[in-house]
Amino acid sequence: MKLTLGFSPCPNDTFIFDAMVHGRINTEGLEFDYVLDDVEELNRRAFKGELDITKMSSFAYAYAAHDYHILDSGSALGHKNGPLLISKQKISQDKLKDARIAIPGKFTTANFLFSIAWPEAVNKTEYLFSDIEQALLNEEVDAGLIIHETRFTYHKKGLQKIADMGDYWEKLTGLPIPLGIIAIYRKIENSIAMKVNRIIRRSLEYAYHDSFASYDFVVKHAREMNSTAMNNHIKLYVNKFSLNLGNEGKNAIRELYRIAMEKGILKEMPDKIFLT
Repeated sequence: MKLTLGFSPCPNDTFIFDAMVHGRINTEGLEFDYVLDDVEELNRRAFKGELDITKMSSFAYAYAAHDYHILDSGSALGHKNGPLLISKQKISQDKLKDARIAIPGKFTTANFLFSIAWPEAVNKTEYLFSDIEQALLNEEVDAGLIIHETRFTYHKKGLQKIADMGDYWEKLTGLPIPLGIIAIYRKIENSIAMKVNRIIRRSLEYAYHDSFASYDFVVKHAREMNSTAMNNHIKLYVNKFSLNLGNEGKNAIRELYRIAMEKGILKEMPDKIFLT
């Protein structure tokens, strides 16, 4: 059986999925046609139900929840690894309501966190996440939300941090920040979905056991990151929650949706959002 799979070119995803898409592990008879895309594009593809299995922003999942279940393995959660709000010129937090803000996508968790922290800041423009640093340097915007590997490069370009949205979330909830999840289409029978869950975990375990095996695949898509930044990226975003969400990870995701519904951003969620 062949399934379509979407994930981002970021090192954490290529590290996790390398073994399963390149046949380094037992895939229990399943094959995967994979595509790599920016997470916001993956979000939009999920809204259309285009992929059987896909990475998406945790917040975006709420808009595809009736079509997809969240898998236990492959997600990106953690502590001290949230989106950063940065700028070129010094800008105080109380001035943000009037600032021009670059966001990495309307449906990203980064934009959701910023929206609940500064609801009055509505002058936003969507950019590909990797273009936000340059937009700031060109003074197209006053501040920008950065995610993924750009959190390792912004300071080298003379940009400065205004706020850490991960710190904001952790102070608000005491929970790890749920950045991205791996979801599987609900139409796929449960036994197959459980296989996929096992395969993703097996793929990550293989990567941990032999990190050099995935090196070429990670480097190929790492957007000119040096090896130190690439390794730091993997260490930051791949952790125990990537192996298994567990109760803590699931509670963090549920809390994200509870707050969104409390704020009137979301109307409802299905009773069952997790595969298990």
